[in-house]
Amino acid sequence: MAKRTRGVRSAEAAGHLPGEAREAGRDGARAVQPLHGARVLVGVTGGIAAYKTAMLVSRLAQAGAEVTVAMTDAATKFVTPLTFQALSGRPVYTSPWQHIESSDPQHIALASAATVAIVAPCTMDCLATLATGRTDDVVTLILSAVDRAKTPVLLAPAMNTVMWQQPSTTRNVATLKSDGFVIVGPEDGWQACRNVGPGRMSEPEDLFRQICVHAGRRPE
Repeated sequence: MAKRTRGVRSAEAAGHLPGEAREAGRDGARAVQPLHGARVLVGVTGGIAAYKTAMLVSRLAQAGAEVTVAMTDAATKFVTPLTFQALSGRPVYTSPWQHIESSDPQHIALASAATVAIVAPCTMDCLATLATGRTDDVVTLILSAVDRAKTPVLLAPAMNTVMWQQPSTTRNVATLKSDGFVIVGPEDGWQACRNVGPGRMSEPEDLFRQICVHAGRRPE
């Protein structure tokens, strides 16, 4: 019996656990990964709040999601694609002409594979682009191919207070809501322009919870 006990302990120390124990370990890991198996598309547009999106992508990856990031050219001026590639462990898309993972039109493949999509930050320009149905960049091109009846698309606006309160932004947000987009935020708070008021992007943890809810998962 002593030899048997020592053998089991040795196997545990070496990582060679019995089948049931290994399965229990995998189940335990999945239990703390609410987005295990989910595919999350993250669009990043050109706003200073893009630094928060890096934290969101890290949080999603740690929660078990397969995260694919697409960036507008302006977004790459704030945070490099390499940052998101390192955090997601996957290629980052910065151009409509990239064909990295599929021989089919890339925006169709990415759109159809997504469990949920989010644009964070979603600038005033991106809101206007989506509201008018234009596809000027890789982010809006991919989103144009998402069937929102099946795949939720969340938008996290981020802009100066005056920009958020412009009549055109109000109209665009109303149009996007009626088109089936989900608007998350913005919040009141301090902004990079040294103003305080509405327009600040929601915090990464709040966005994470919304993604979990719309993906049909329970947040941790």
